[in-house]
Amino acid sequence: MVDSTQRIRVGIGGWTFEPWRDNFFPAGLPHTQELHFASRAVTAIEVNGTYYSTQSPKSFARWRDETPDDFVFSLKANRFATNRRVLAEAGDSIQRFVESGLSELGQKLGPLVWQFAPTKQFDPVDFGAFLELLPKAVDGLALRHVLDVRHASFMVPAYLALARRYGCATVFADSDKFPSFADVTGDFVYARLMQSQPDCATGYEAETLARWADVARDWARGATPAGAPLVEPAHDSGAARDVFVYFINGAKERAPAAAQALIARLRTG
Repeated sequence: MVDSTQRIRVGIGGWTFEPWRDNFFPAGLPHTQELHFASRAVTAIEVNGTYYSTQSPKSFARWRDETPDDFVFSLKANRFATNRRVLAEAGDSIQRFVESGLSELGQKLGPLVWQFAPTKQFDPVDFGAFLELLPKAVDGLALRHVLDVRHASFMVPAYLALARRYGCATVFADSDKFPSFADVTGDFVYARLMQSQPDCATGYEAETLARWADVARDWARGATPAGAPLVEPAHDSGAARDVFVYFINGAKERAPAAAQALIARLRTG
């Protein structure tokens, strides 16, 4: 049996951030080696650059070659696919993103994150039409989709049912800015921990990181963590799940230390 902690990946958002050159990267490390270093300190990275601009197949191939065999990239889908009034019309934008060469990542390709504006409200017909457009694979590589919905109107059973129908996970946000609900809608869990504090060297205090380690283990073994905020009663399958935990937002300068501290807790129990 595989230990549930082996299904948990912990990471940060991106690898280019000026303050990290003072508290994460070794002094004098060339900027071109920052991905190489970061990918050996954490086990996953969420790429924000794909949200703003189209990357080339060569870029994806370079990321693949610079990182360890068991590393994973989550990619934010291009904003033109999600920042639109009528989501049902996003087909061309979705296709351009999916066919931009991301399959070059191979088995290092993690979930694709579809981030919606905080003003985007839940319209079951239009949202269902959008989910219908999401491809299941590209170039023979299976795709996993996670929905980052940021309006309270999504906190209803109808949304959960729709996401489950299409096999899409939903971002859980540890945030006081965005809706925070931990209902599982896919076969993996995707969490963003967004409340790192600047006056704490590891972003979160030790006891809080210990609690998040327990939460991640519960998710990985197919259970609902005690006290998790839910829209409806838990759907515990008991089946092992992959779990992605990212330290993003909050005091971003603390994200690498927070991720490394959580990884250490997961490894030591």
